[in-house]
Amino acid sequence: MALIVQKYGGTSMGSPDRIRNVARRVARWKAQGHQLVVVVSAMSGETNRLIALAKDVSPQPDARELDVMISTGEQVTIALLAMALKDIGLKAKSYTGAQVKVLTDSTFTKARILDIDDASMRRDLDSDTVVIVAGFQGVDEHGNITTLGRGGSDTSGVALAAALKADECQIYTDVDGVYTTDPRIVPQARKLDRITFEEMLEMASLGSKVLQIRSVEFAGKYKVKLRVLSSFEEEGKETNGTLITFEEDTKMEQPIISGIAFNRDEAKLTVLGVPDRPGIAYQILGPIADANIDVDMIIQNVGHDGTTDFSFTVPRGEFARTKTILEEQIRPHVGARAIEGDNHICKVSAVGVGMRSHPGVASKMFRALAEEGINIQMISTSEIKISVVVDEKYLELAVRVLHGTFGLDQAAA
Repeated sequence: MALIVQKYGGTSMGSPDRIRNVARRVARWKAQGHQLVVVVSAMSGETNRLIALAKDVSPQPDARELDVMISTGEQVTIALLAMALKDIGLKAKSYTGAQVKVLTDSTFTKARILDIDDASMRRDLDSDTVVIVAGFQGVDEHGNITTLGRGGSDTSGVALAAALKADECQIYTDVDGVYTTDPRIVPQARKLDRITFEEMLEMASLGSKVLQIRSVEFAGKYKVKLRVLSSFEEEGKETNGTLITFEEDTKMEQPIISGIAFNRDEAKLTVLGVPDRPGIAYQILGPIADANIDVDMIIQNVGHDGTTDFSFTVPRGEFARTKTILEEQIRPHVGARAIEGDNHICKVSAVGVGMRSHPGVASKMFRALAEEGINIQMISTSEIKISVVVDEKYLELAVRVLHGTFGLDQAAA
């Protein structure tokens, strides 16, 4: 018998029929003798509907009141799932984040979890009850309802698994696991049986949408084994999904590359002809950071004649605002010659812990792209990933080429 935390997303809870389907799935796990805590999201589209409703009333809704409102989506689904479980003969009890006491800080709409009181959940589990908890929400020390930000239900599930020292946290979604890349671009993409936390974190940060980054960070920190599964597989045809675990639990000889990630949400800006002196990077990026704009890849060229060019990427939605800051605040202050920008780029990345012990990955990647006539504009590396910025029109070609170059379309040995 194991203690398992299961998390079901908005698509899994999107209708009464789907909620009954989740109830039957939970019942099958319960019949195997497991203790179950089930974390659920609001019905698909419900949070967006509530936010739109709030903005109809107030263009800039008060953050505290917005949290009170948008947390109601999960309150509906926990009650409906409890009803569905009771209808098929199981003991079940629903909890809001406040009732469990998922204690958070007071940063409304993007709170961080500080502590979880597991006492009431353990009492219910010991009495053979399925515990159902509203994801995405908590309560601060003053009793205010808080929410954890987009994708927060994944974080709720992992945090509850950590607090309860669960054997596994299962994230049910509309895909049956983590793939070597997006199957819509590469039909030969394979589902991975397992992947390390480091690789999954890189994949999530580089564009893979299967798991929310914060939940992977949380799981890695507290050593919670994660498994990605589909809630739409037919009974009797379920797969084991993808296990996200520790490097020491993976096969002795890891593949060099585990996956190819990509992100279309990229824009590049270049500040031309800035003085080549200490502190210039801060003078450029300081005002960008003050505007709460995330900067990703950065390149500063070798200086000539006392000047240099400075390039960096930002989310595409921040392109216009960033360019305005550069033109109005930074260019006159640092004496730059010009500002150039390109919001038709993308980032393609190769990820794998096997890079640590296999030299030549970068040269193999660059040669493959060169042979297809794909120009690399920027390069960024870490111990287990190589990312390149290329023209957006080459995204799908680059992904397909690299997927084949590293043998990811071949069945694992």
